[in-house]
Amino acid sequence: MIFKVFYQDSAMEAPVREKTKVLYVEGESERDVRTKLSPFHYNIEFIQELAGAHLEYEKQSENFKVMQYA
Repeated sequence: MIFKVFYQDSAMEAPVREKTKVLYVEGESERDVRTKLSPFHYNIEFIQELAGAHLEYEKQSENFKVMQYA
């Protein structure tokens, strides 16, 4: 499954909406995605599973690149 992750670079700073970034991650569940991203110490705001028409829409974005973490 592909997940869209909304995050801030640092968990040590207060979240600011204008600094929110997006990352696409392949994983089996939301918990799996959080585990894969834990070494980076991101401040994860929201994780959204992408499927069907929503996934196809996101694939059209020039910023769509699925990150694969071991």
